[in-house]
Amino acid sequence: MGTTENKNQLLELAVKNLGVIEEASVLFREGMTAITGETGAGKTLLVTALQLLSGGRSDSSLVGLFGDEAIVEGRFLCNENEVILRRIIPKEGRSRAYFNGQLSTVGFLQEFSAPIVEIHGQHGYSGLTQREHQREALDAFASIDASRLESIQSEGKSLMNILQELGGDEGERSKELELYKFQAAEIDDVEIVDSLEDQRLQSEELLLGDAAGNRDAALRATHVLGSSSHFIEEITEVLREISSRESLQELEREIVELIEISTEVSATARNIAESIDSNPEKLSEVQQRRTLLTGLRKKYGKTLDDVLQYRNHLHQKIEVIENSAERVKETEEQLSALRKEQDLEEQRIFKERSKAAPELSREILRNLVGLSLPHAHIEFSIEGSSGENVELLIALNKGSGVQPLSKIASGGELSRTMLALRLVLSADPATAVFDEVDAGIGGEVALSVGEALKKLSEDRQVFVVTHLAQVAAYADTHIGVTKTETGTGVSVEIAELDDDHRVIEISRMLSGSPESKNAQKHAVELIAASRSGV
Repeated sequence: MGTTENKNQLLELAVKNLGVIEEASVLFREGMTAITGETGAGKTLLVTALQLLSGGRSDSSLVGLFGDEAIVEGRFLCNENEVILRRIIPKEGRSRAYFNGQLSTVGFLQEFSAPIVEIHGQHGYSGLTQREHQREALDAFASIDASRLESIQSEGKSLMNILQELGGDEGERSKELELYKFQAAEIDDVEIVDSLEDQRLQSEELLLGDAAGNRDAALRATHVLGSSSHFIEEITEVLREISSRESLQELEREIVELIEISTEVSATARNIAESIDSNPEKLSEVQQRRTLLTGLRKKYGKTLDDVLQYRNHLHQKIEVIENSAERVKETEEQLSALRKEQDLEEQRIFKERSKAAPELSREILRNLVGLSLPHAHIEFSIEGSSGENVELLIALNKGSGVQPLSKIASGGELSRTMLALRLVLSADPATAVFDEVDAGIGGEVALSVGEALKKLSEDRQVFVVTHLAQVAAYADTHIGVTKTETGTGVSVEIAELDDDHRVIEISRMLSGSPESKNAQKHAVELIAASRSGV
């Protein structure tokens, strides 16, 4: 059995109405699992199911004849917790995704499954096709520690943020200080009395706009309500008549208040009349003052209170910049020293990555040659100050130019290339799925592929869809996919094979005759040889 110690792995896969599969459920174990069956039986649909759970594109053509939608579910072990992913593909409309029974998105399934499942094949995908993961793989292979560089870069960003808060570099600070002083002076020169000044000026402008009419109206109010007016004389006479009547004391009190209020209003009206200046120059002064205040509000705030607050903020900024020279100097000195350290660290990492790349290329190439790719050529492009721009370039055929890994067109070649890479690189992800890895090979090469898959399964789950007995013989677990004709169509059965049924299935793969005694003998020998390492 395999000896995987991953905390993440696939535990179970269930499908319903997916292609020719009406309904099936498979439990998966650690180590290497071979999935076999006759052509068209539906074994590749298990890979398709994993692709769907990993956020792969759905297609209504995947929906079988047994219902209006296909359903795929997977049970995963993730950091010692079981998680269930679900994908539903209808005949019409968009697919649906679920995480632990809750609605989710395809994007989330992709993110969640990335460290768990990696599928290799014509329509599969691998994180190693991405340049970022290639750099991480190179660093892991050569034990290159870039943590100090990352820390320096993070610290540098923090220092740059401090400089920005202090006003940027010296030239920027000078420009900002000049702007802040100009704006503050523009506000200060107006000498705003308070936040209500504009409202008072508006009232004054209304008075001065019709000075004569407003003064006459105020004087008329003074005359009507004044102490010598006919109104006051009459109300005073009424007061004398009721003052001696005890039952009218409340009325007497209210009349006294009325006389007092009338007197006060008369005085107010007189003051207003006396304050109104009919001089047109006074009105012009008020209007000009209001224009100044309106200009400030257009630039610095909706209200005068906003303008005054902005002025205070400007003075604070001016004070910070004028008093920050020493702190800026210290920060710039720290940044300069940090950049020197960063340069040295980048040079170190660049050298280590450049040195490790040919070594890794040779390791991968050794595996590729053993996997029926004898003319392969591997090299790494290392660019950037620290060699951070890493790209794996490969040519699989003699005379071909190197190209990025993602450009490999053949499913079988791509699968074997990824197998060769994963034999050398990191143990992530936890579950590797290989489809078409044995396309176009046989004989001794098939044994090499089987042995390589077995070796890869020592630190992860490995699933391989194969039609070669030499590959299937290396598996720890063998899953058979059988399709039979029925009166209404086809029936597909997916089950784990015991030892006896495994011998029969490998016999079928060897000779096409599962009952052949010679084929069964050969099958037993293949299984025994794979277990003994011969």
